[in-house]
Amino acid sequence: MKAVVVNKPGGAEQLQFQEFPNPTVGSGELLIQVKAFAVNRTDIMTREGKSGYMPNPILGIEVAGEVVEAADGTDIEVGTRVMGLVNGGAYAEYVVMPADRVIQIPENLSFEEATAIPEVFLTAYQTLFWLGNLTDQDAVLIHAGGSGVGTAAIQLTKQMTNAKIITTAGSQEKLDFCRSLGADVGINYKEQNFAEEVLKSTNQEGVNVILDFIGASYWEKNLKSIAIDGRWVLIGVLGGTEVERVDLMSILAKRIHLKGTLLTPRSDAYKKALTDEFIRKAIPLFNQKKLKPIVDHTFAFKDIQEAHRYMEANKNIGKIVISIN
Repeated sequence: MKAVVVNKPGGAEQLQFQEFPNPTVGSGELLIQVKAFAVNRTDIMTREGKSGYMPNPILGIEVAGEVVEAADGTDIEVGTRVMGLVNGGAYAEYVVMPADRVIQIPENLSFEEATAIPEVFLTAYQTLFWLGNLTDQDAVLIHAGGSGVGTAAIQLTKQMTNAKIITTAGSQEKLDFCRSLGADVGINYKEQNFAEEVLKSTNQEGVNVILDFIGASYWEKNLKSIAIDGRWVLIGVLGGTEVERVDLMSILAKRIHLKGTLLTPRSDAYKKALTDEFIRKAIPLFNQKKLKPIVDHTFAFKDIQEAHRYMEANKNIGKIVISIN
C-alpha cells in the first residue's frame, strides 16, 4: 500500500510517499480501506518532531473508509462504512482500527464529510462536557472559532445546551461563519481586546468555560475573561508554551479550575469510553442534520504537502480533508 511518512523533522517538503505491506488485523481490530482522512495540528507537530507520542511511522490519526477485514469476535461486518480515531497510520490506503472505537458513518454523509468528524468533535465534546462541565446556565469562550475544533464546539454547545457562546477569530468572514453555526458573540482578536469584549458581553462577570487553543500569548486576557469558579481547559499552545510571569494569587482569587489535555495520547480505554458516549448523544444529531461536519477544502492524496502548507497558512474554516480515490 501507499502511505505518507516524514523523511526527517521539518517542513511540508519532508512528507514522502513509501510503499508498505498492508497492516495485519489483530485481536479486536478491523482493517479499513481508507477513503478519506483529515489533516490535524497534531500531524504538523509530529512532522516537525515536536509531539513525541506517535510511534507509528505513518502519519495521521483519523480516517473514514470501508471495513475489508474483521477479526474473529468483532461485530462490525465487512463492507460497513466507518470513521474514527486510529493510533497513527491514517495517511495510507489501509489502516487498522480497534473495532470498539469505530463510528458507523451516517447514511447522509460522504467519506470526505465523515473524516472531518472524529478528532475535532470528540475533542470538542471531551473539552466542553467531560472537562469543562458545561451547563445551560454558563457562558463559554471558544477561541479559534473558525478552526475544526472551534466549529465543532460551537455546534455542540448550540445543539446540546442553552449556554451563551462567545468566540474569537481573526477575520470577519470567520466570525460570520461562527454566527451561522450558533455563536452569540463574535470577537475579532486582531482588532479588539477580547477580554474587554467578553466582560461587556457577560455583565462584567466573565465566562464560566474557556476552550483555549492558544496558550501563553492569551494568558493575561484569559485570566481577565474567566469568571469566579470558571473552568479553563487548555487544549493547544499555538501562542506559545511559556508565560513569563504568573500571578498565582489571581488564580486563587477566582478559584479557577485550569486543566490541560491532549486527546491523541490518551489510552484506548479512554477513547473508547469517549466514543461510546459521543455515539449515544451526538451521532443522532448528525442523522437529524442538526450537527454537520465543516469541510473547508479537499485535496487529492498526491497533494499532501500542499494540504499541510494550507493548514499552516491558517486560512481554513473547518477541516482540511484528503480524498483517496
